[in-house]
Amino acid sequence: MPHRSMAIGIDIGGTNLRAAVITGAGEILRRVSEKSAPDPELVLGRIADMVRRLDRPEVAAIGVGVPGRVDARHRAVLSGGYVDLASIALAPRLEGMTGKPVVIDNDCNMALVAEMALGTPTGYGNVVMFTIGTGIGGAVAEGGRIVRGSATAGQLGHIGVDPRGEVCKCGRRGCVETTSSGTALGCHIARAGLGPDISVDQLFARAESGDVSARGILDAWARPLRAAVDTAVAMFSPDLVLLGGGLGQAAHRALAEIPAEAPWYQAPVQAARLGDDAGVIGAGLQALAMPAPGASARPAGRRAVLVNGIPASGKSTVARFISQHMGWPQLALDTVKNPFLEALGGADREFNRTLGRASYAAIWSIVSEAPAGTTFVVDAWFGFQPRELLEDHLRRAGIEQTAEIWCHAPGEVLAERYRARLGQRPAGHPGAAYIPELVELAKRAEPLRRGPLFDVDTTKLVDFDAIAAWLRAVMPD
Repeated sequence: MPHRSMAIGIDIGGTNLRAAVITGAGEILRRVSEKSAPDPELVLGRIADMVRRLDRPEVAAIGVGVPGRVDARHRAVLSGGYVDLASIALAPRLEGMTGKPVVIDNDCNMALVAEMALGTPTGYGNVVMFTIGTGIGGAVAEGGRIVRGSATAGQLGHIGVDPRGEVCKCGRRGCVETTSSGTALGCHIARAGLGPDISVDQLFARAESGDVSARGILDAWARPLRAAVDTAVAMFSPDLVLLGGGLGQAAHRALAEIPAEAPWYQAPVQAARLGDDAGVIGAGLQALAMPAPGASARPAGRRAVLVNGIPASGKSTVARFISQHMGWPQLALDTVKNPFLEALGGADREFNRTLGRASYAAIWSIVSEAPAGTTFVVDAWFGFQPRELLEDHLRRAGIEQTAEIWCHAPGEVLAERYRARLGQRPAGHPGAAYIPELVELAKRAEPLRRGPLFDVDTTKLVDFDAIAAWLRAVMPD
């Protein structure tokens, strides 16, 4: 099915400019890249050219991740480092060149939005992220929302690690960017007398074989980053620290050799999953989720949270919480179907299936009549009908974005739950004879994987706060 709404996400780096067409589910459909440059006019021209190469009628907006200090609310670049775009009115000029609304934000904020929606920290609400590339970017999320302070919070690359260190682009001395970025790693290598062509993987290989010089380079690169991570943990008490960017994996590997310096400042540290794609994905998602000036609060299409799972999987409890906590109306197959079964006094299995299909269609008919911009929580086992039928219903209902909550439990647990509630359901629902079929269904049932996915094992204590934080990240108001 063609995507009804797309955006172009752009990630401005000190080395490369990346752009991609992004769907509302965070899927990359096409990408291009160009070399970056210190000249802001040259960078703007290359960005506009990439947009022209990627543009198509379905593209609704453009999101741009900008290195440095960005006031996202006022769409203003306040300062930059390796690429400083503060001297040009980036958003309005790009709008004039492309004819598309433009959203801008700090590049690491964009990357963290993508990671929370699709990557490693899915389900975590409080996350600190460092992006290690030409420089070091930073972003902080609390309760699933980016922390901005008065405008530009999250400049973690400028945590001080050495008051007598090198002068940073920001004007201060000894920021972690001066010691632990990709640029800094090149300086460490040069000072050690090694050739400029040596890769970080080669450094690790040499260190593991006993090369003292290579080990010293990695230590000099990673130890200040450990201090910055510990400082961020002390400040924000996150659930998770993410290391992203082109050198995120390498930084994670290097930090494994350098434990936290004090027991108070412990938090899990992981490499980000989306790598260099995080920036363009997050920029695209932000462009679809955040309005440009004069636009409505968000794209006018309706949205649906698909709370998916086979019978007795616990999905109704989860759907009820989401509806009550987020204020979104809830629709469920049984809510539509049960009044008919009660009025009819029951039904055989075949009629129950027919009624289920009709109820499924009724749900999406109700959604299609709702005001534009409404978000629904839909509770169903979506595998009971063909995927093509669901996509047709979504299209007809004007659903622009979906997020999926997948509820599951082992077959024996589902059997026990189903058996316990047999006397509580109206006549016409399958009885005890259905339980062996349910157990077999549990072995092969799978989520839709249509857009962002949150996995819920309902045999464990459900972290409803994590679900709410995740939804706020992937479906912001």
